[in-house]
Amino acid sequence: MVKVTSIKCPNCRKETPWEGNPNRPFCSERCKMIDLGAWANEEYRVAGDKKPADEEEEKE
Repeated sequence: MVKVTSIKCPNCRKETPWEGNPNRPFCSERCKMIDLGAWANEEYRVAGDKKPADEEEEKE
């Protein structure tokens, strides 16, 4: 018996297969592009240490 692994799309939460899915972990190209757009619009951020104030001023 072959077990089919499925996951929920991080965008729309639709159940989607892992194997053979060219858009994984997303269910479709549309959900993948929505996520990419959110990163491009800086809606997501990666946590990190704050920069000291003097480093931020030097870059400007």
